[in-house]
Amino acid sequence: MIRSEVAENLEAPLIARERLDGEYIVLTFRHPAVAQEARAGQFVMIKANTWPDPVLRRPYSVMNVDPERATFTLFLKAVGTGSRHLADLRTGETAGCLGPLGRPFTLPPEGHEALLVAGGYGIAPFRLFCDQLLREGLRARVFYGGRTAGDLQVREPFAALGVPLHAATDDGSAGHHGRVTEAVEEYLETRPGAVTLFACGPDAMLQAVALLAERRSLTAQVSLDPWMGCGVGTCLGCVVPIQRAHEERPHFRCACAEGPVFDSRDVVWKGEDASCSWRRAQTGGEASGSRAG
Repeated sequence: MIRSEVAENLEAPLIARERLDGEYIVLTFRHPAVAQEARAGQFVMIKANTWPDPVLRRPYSVMNVDPERATFTLFLKAVGTGSRHLADLRTGETAGCLGPLGRPFTLPPEGHEALLVAGGYGIAPFRLFCDQLLREGLRARVFYGGRTAGDLQVREPFAALGVPLHAATDDGSAGHHGRVTEAVEEYLETRPGAVTLFACGPDAMLQAVALLAERRSLTAQVSLDPWMGCGVGTCLGCVVPIQRAHEERPHFRCACAEGPVFDSRDVVWKGEDASCSWRRAQTGGEASGSRAG
């Protein structure tokens, strides 16, 4: 279900800020619509009102909500003009905020364990998703990857929820030494029950999760992160190639309005000329080998 019909454009005051290590920060804003309606995987378009640039707002996944206080939180890394201006906001200053927007993650089937695969600040939507999963009596397990331990800034909230977390770093400074998808593969070798994959992070990681899911005949939902200008499907800046099983060719669809969450089997990934869904349909349900490099 696309829930952008409840989105509201408001001047959202900054309620609290928490500086983490390096360039990472957690910001809490007051915005009743986002606090009440946001679901994991949805996002807001937001920019600091204290600066005229950048002209366009930037998309950020909703990390958590507090309906009683009418607040929501964002986790971001201050790396560009827009994110730095947000990070520099003082409490009481406002941001122009439109949300909630987009298509959220959907719950896995009953009895499935949700494996949440995050790269860097792609961890953000999984804090809220764990809340939703646990309320429904479903199990969750987080795989959190980054270049170094310093990129894994959001681990304590999952421990507080009792959700197992597996770390992975490229340099071996925390958890598995290597890619986060390798840690997922290792777990799947010993996991006896049914699982559903959910992923948010860099494109290369998302594609690796999709390939893993295809090899093992698993379902995966991926949150795509192309450049977004408007967040409501008007500017067409965030189109991505999607091909469902019955479609003879890929169609460009707006990640902001029809996503950002898609079934990984429907995405035409870099280096491929067709989706897994289409290939399966052509072979009677058996996926042919991926052509990704």
